[in-house]
Amino acid sequence: MKIQIIGGGGREHALAWRLAQSPQVTKIIANPGNPGIASVAECNPAADIHSCLSQAERAGIDLTVVGPEVPLVAGIVDLYRAKGRLIFGPTAAAAELEGSKTFSKHFMTRAGIPTARFVTVTNLDDARSALESFSYPIVLKADGLAAGKGVVIAQNEHEAETALPALLAAGRLVIEEFLIGEEVSFIVLSDGNIALPLQPSQDHKAAYDGDAGPNTGGMGAYCDSRILTQAQSETIMDTIIEPTIATMRSEGTPFTGFLYAGLMMTADGPRVLEFNARLGDPETQALMHRMDSDFAEVLHAGARGDLKSAALKWKNEPSVCVVLAAHAYPGAVRMGDPIHGIDQAAAVVFHAGTRIGPKGLETAGGRVLGVTASGPDLAGAIEKTYQAVSQIHFDGMHYRRDIGMKGLKRA
Repeated sequence: MKIQIIGGGGREHALAWRLAQSPQVTKIIANPGNPGIASVAECNPAADIHSCLSQAERAGIDLTVVGPEVPLVAGIVDLYRAKGRLIFGPTAAAAELEGSKTFSKHFMTRAGIPTARFVTVTNLDDARSALESFSYPIVLKADGLAAGKGVVIAQNEHEAETALPALLAAGRLVIEEFLIGEEVSFIVLSDGNIALPLQPSQDHKAAYDGDAGPNTGGMGAYCDSRILTQAQSETIMDTIIEPTIATMRSEGTPFTGFLYAGLMMTADGPRVLEFNARLGDPETQALMHRMDSDFAEVLHAGARGDLKSAALKWKNEPSVCVVLAAHAYPGAVRMGDPIHGIDQAAAVVFHAGTRIGPKGLETAGGRVLGVTASGPDLAGAIEKTYQAVSQIHFDGMHYRRDIGMKGLKRA
């Protein structure tokens, strides 16, 4: 089987790493890929959806797997299907679950999906008026794609007023109540009818330890079966995932691909914070490290609309991914800093923002590497991951030192 992976970040490196272990896979092509992906795949700089399609046709690709949200919202799945090519991901219409927060929140209302109380506004006057019906803290979400950074949690009226103009630049804004609880990433594969759950994982979006600082694309994640009880997982499937898949199908936009439910586990049960139309990053790194299945076989079945007999197996050992970020991330980052020590790290190091330059391997983005390891228990996985982190260095490198600690408190 020849597989094409769309994307060039840490999530796509983790996908390529896992898929390369399938005995069915004879070749992997990545568009555009990165230096880490190049160790298991042929990388091609062509990244726009039409160029990707042309390469898939030339190379005789059997299955295309889409990593990032941008090409999904742009309609890459529709384009490939129109040419009769097998691709795993949602259509542009289905990807609106992530592409528009306004669409997503109103969809949740129609489908009866438990979520936070909200209003949508399009101008400053309406926003200021709507704020009066909420108590602080309050959540403000810019409509559209924002790479995980278009959300502001305002603690008071001054913070809300300060954030409103920039967030409204997208044209629409969602204002919603702040939910109290613990966040969980719950991801499933769907063929439009059947949803196959992955193991629960937990992202760490804030830039600094203790969930302090601005939101980022994700500073680390861990995957551990104990994040949710069996009863909680069943409730999520029954009240969130299954109604979402059924409603999307009934509205004529069946959801195929990865459906990511970002949840808040409140005292009243799970509530959806957001839907994504793809795998999370860095959750994918932890998930792929822990998986014990032929993922190529499962994805091929999902793309064919035939998940009814598919199953996923998982190692018992929890896994942890710590993101090493560039100087000043999540702000404007410096690039071109040489990276040292990856070969000495006793872990799998997934590349995200890297490039080959005059100095060898260099930083080339905000989130540079995802250091990932497993252990006999969560404490062991955390220790092993941070030991590997200590072997790696580049100027300006920073990372959170508390990835997975919430899981230790739970245990």
